[in-house]
Amino acid sequence: TPDTAMAFSSVAHICRDVNYGWLIRNMHANGASLFFICLYAHITRGLYYGSYLYKETWKTGVVILLLVMMTAFVGYVVPWGQMSFWGATVITNLLSAIPFLGEILVQWIWGGFSVDNATLTRFFAFHFLFPFVVAAMVMIHLIFVHETGSHNPAGLNWGMDEISFFP
Repeated sequence: TPDTAMAFSSVAHICRDVNYGWLIRNMHANGASLFFICLYAHITRGLYYGSYLYKETWKTGVVILLLVMMTAFVGYVVPWGQMSFWGATVITNLLSAIPFLGEILVQWIWGGFSVDNATLTRFFAFHFLFPFVVAAMVMIHLIFVHETGSHNPAGLNWGMDEISFFP
């Protein structure tokens, strides 16, 4: 079972002892950052072209963004084995504000009242499983995009190369 000391030593082990482990770690982290840049560019494009008017498509996109953010968060906590008190406080306050379920949710996610072994085990599992949920949501998102007739995602004029018959 993971603990905070093992979290630090596992990162060191991957970087030092695994062939190209340092490259794997850096590609994973920097690839995630690039993925977020692509997501934000996609959202900006959607705002510019008014894609938010397609409610179902936009809502599934928002769910995808939140899932990717959750994946990144639990992936950030896993190797370091702990997090800032500020981050823990903000997330705890947000979750505890949920009516009826807040306190139970906080205790379940943190595995108690502190970040320790139970939290790391959960977060490692979440960081592995959430990308599959994201992939499923992307499929649903694409189904909604297809249903709204969006066959020109770049917004290009398809007749630019044509010469009109009557000038």
